[in-house]
Amino acid sequence: RKRLMNIKMRLYATQEYLAEHGTPKSMDDFSQHRLISQHAGTPQVAAGALLVADLMNHNIPSTLSVNNYFGVLQGVLNHLGIGVLPDYITEDFPHLVRVLEEVESGDVPVFLAYPEELRHSKRVQAFREFVTEEIFTYRKRQQI
Repeated sequence: RKRLMNIKMRLYATQEYLAEHGTPKSMDDFSQHRLISQHAGTPQVAAGALLVADLMNHNIPSTLSVNNYFGVLQGVLNHLGIGVLPDYITEDFPHLVRVLEEVESGDVPVFLAYPEELRHSKRVQAFREFVTEEIFTYRKRQQI
């Protein structure tokens, strides 16, 4: 198991969605918006679940719950609401707009895990090198 990086879960929407529904300035403004997230009972990273649970304490009247982050992303990309997504998502979708910048999860550690007995497998080594290079490139872009 190798720790790769930390991420945070944040709120994102499309510019089109915000143009039509307005940009919330505080959690009180969420009464006019739909929150897209994983269901709080879905297995997910603890920090993401805590953020969703905290958001739900604000009695958001319109929600869309899905069972994975790809579903959240698809909802956001199709202008259905404001989604809880990992911060690295803007690398591939730079047009997404961060909403309520003060709202985010705690650090979520990301690990590369594989069985110890496969450590010397050529496939595992190739995958480990690929992931490590991608993380290095990602970190480098974050510093610019």
